[in-house]
Amino acid sequence: MMTPGLRKLGLTAHIVLSVGWLGAVAAYLALAIAGLTGLDAQRVRAAYLSMELVGTFVLVPLSLATLLAGLVQSLRTSWGLFRHWWVLAKLVLTTGATLVLIRHMNVVSRMSSLAAKTSLSATDFRALRVQLVVHAAGGLLVLLSVTALSVYKPWGLTPYGRRRQHPRREESVADTFPRLGAAVRPVARLAGGTPRWVYVIGIHAVVLGLLFGVMHLTGGGPRIH
Repeated sequence: MMTPGLRKLGLTAHIVLSVGWLGAVAAYLALAIAGLTGLDAQRVRAAYLSMELVGTFVLVPLSLATLLAGLVQSLRTSWGLFRHWWVLAKLVLTTGATLVLIRHMNVVSRMSSLAAKTSLSATDFRALRVQLVVHAAGGLLVLLSVTALSVYKPWGLTPYGRRRQHPRREESVADTFPRLGAAVRPVARLAGGTPRWVYVIGIHAVVLGLLFGVMHLTGGGPRIH
């Protein structure tokens, strides 16, 4: 577990990164709408060039940093990573949003290249431009859902979380009634579930997988077609 000071620092970092990601997606959506609806060719061109810069140097780093900060915050505090349904839902949504974003950067790079080389009319590559708006709006909706989960914390404990509570109750009984200690503590150890190191290794694998995905999908740079 973290000390109170480190816990507050980790929580602050997680909130700042999450809010930054949410704000960047909102700005990204505004650029996508400007690119789709804009009538001025230079404005449209600037919108798509800006989208690639924002996506590559703001959105992707913030998404990975937010995911990593959330994992550390969950693993090193009493919330855990698999004990509460809302934490698990946040993990799934954040991981999915990050992977989709990394994949989505290929489309952004393509559109940016087209905008840099040609003057786009209102009908040029319209399907691709609509796709950028839909992806940005979907990403914003996912992040708003993650924020709501953090506030409301719905659904209670997972089956794993309920199992993890039993050893603590048994340890408390054993401390209150010392004569029962010899009988209770072995049960607590058996009911403890999967060791923490298994989850730590699993989280490292997720992070390494995400980093590998970035390298593979972007080819070491933002322009993949």
